[in-house]
Amino acid sequence: MFTVDLNCDLGESFGRYKLAEQKEILKYVTSANIACGFHAGDPSVMRETVKLAIENQVRIGAHPGLPDLNGFGRREMKISQQEAYDMVVYQIGALQGFLTTCNEGMQHVKPHGALYNMAAKDAKLAEAIAQAVYDVSPSLILFGLAGSELTKAGEKLGLRTAHEVFSDRTYQSDGTLTSRSQPDALIKDKEQSVAQVVKMVTEGRVTSQQKRPVSLKTDTVCIHGDGEHALAFAKYMKETLERNNITISSII
Repeated sequence: MFTVDLNCDLGESFGRYKLAEQKEILKYVTSANIACGFHAGDPSVMRETVKLAIENQVRIGAHPGLPDLNGFGRREMKISQQEAYDMVVYQIGALQGFLTTCNEGMQHVKPHGALYNMAAKDAKLAEAIAQAVYDVSPSLILFGLAGSELTKAGEKLGLRTAHEVFSDRTYQSDGTLTSRSQPDALIKDKEQSVAQVVKMVTEGRVTSQQKRPVSLKTDTVCIHGDGEHALAFAKYMKETLERNNITISSII
């Protein structure tokens, strides 16, 4: 029997965001990554998303990104290690405030977009982000791309890490995600997407765009909440995984 967490990026009010749809998506995932205001989101959206996640018994994590509302946090920026550290601490604190008012704990931290992808390759940046998470609370779980510099940095510090895979993205032979600037970066067919996840969970590998097998650990699977058919896909993902004897459960 295999077990995996399903996480979803939520509260991204400056993306393709529908509150009613977000409420429904929470029925099919086990962890929510809530935007903290830098790449998307605002205080009211954060509060409402926290409330909805608690109502659906979904574990909550901070989703810190680069300060780039216009680019939705997906454009790389040249930042120092100290700037990365400060950004992450600041954004975790913003979400923690709302969780405290609800007497709810934070499960994890997952960087967003370009910050996530930069930290997957840049060891120094990854170390700064991992240190920020550790300094806020060593009990937090750091979500990062499976086998990346970010998960390595978290493990080196003694943080619990969750190796993340993506249902709707293609992979390169070095284990990185295909850049969104490439036409083949996204998987739009839901059957193909879920088949890739089943393979990653049950076999511990994915086939790259270069047709090579890539080994990876799968603790959590990302479902993008701003996708055009996000709700229908989340439902299909959960039902298909369960039919393949894969249990859906949060990390803790």
